[in-house]
Amino acid sequence: MSEEELDGVLEEVRLAVYRSLAETGRLPSADHLDEVAGSHARAAASIVQLAQQRAWALGANGEIELAHPFGTRSFGYSVMSTRTLWWGGCCWDAFAIPHLVPECGPVVIAGLCPSCSRALSWRVDTTGPPTGSERAHFLVPTSRMWDDVIHTCSNQLLFCDDSCIDKWLEATGNHEGYRMDLPTLWRFAANWYSGRLDRGYRRREPAEALSYFQDVGLRGSFWGLPDNP
Repeated sequence: MSEEELDGVLEEVRLAVYRSLAETGRLPSADHLDEVAGSHARAAASIVQLAQQRAWALGANGEIELAHPFGTRSFGYSVMSTRTLWWGGCCWDAFAIPHLVPECGPVVIAGLCPSCSRALSWRVDTTGPPTGSERAHFLVPTSRMWDDVIHTCSNQLLFCDDSCIDKWLEATGNHEGYRMDLPTLWRFAANWYSGRLDRGYRRREPAEALSYFQDVGLRGSFWGLPDNP
């Protein structure tokens, strides 16, 4: 089924998926998507085409596994409000959820340090970053993030501190990626997904993304930016 044949359906399916995840933490039912799309075949084709457009990522079973910032399974970070429990697709996505769904109020984000398995948790809201000495490590640079986005997101992680990152890199044989503190992670997450729940949302063009990275304090070739601010 061509994109032209699905004209007008893709956005309805996209919105149904994202709004259900935002409200309930779960995907809409297959019956609901079939109703939105007009048929099961149109719903299935829409899911595939939207994945090709990077609206979300499919797992090995062909089902939606990541609709950033929402995971449909655990990627290591739970995000709990007073009314909803979400899976964050990575530490970046977990910190983004209270900004994308601001009416949820403050959330508690929890996970384990990938190095020492210490329990980590933060109270996160839209007013300012949480306090703490924890550090995030991103393994895959932006130029390759969509080569295997499930692998990429599975390696955007929060650690106790830099020493835990060092031990994890040595134990896993992974190369050095990019490290950031909690305030930088919070700024990075705050507006990255702005508008994703709205009709007509579009992904940032590369130049817009680079400008955003720079504005939130990222730097260096990992992000496609100069080393100096």
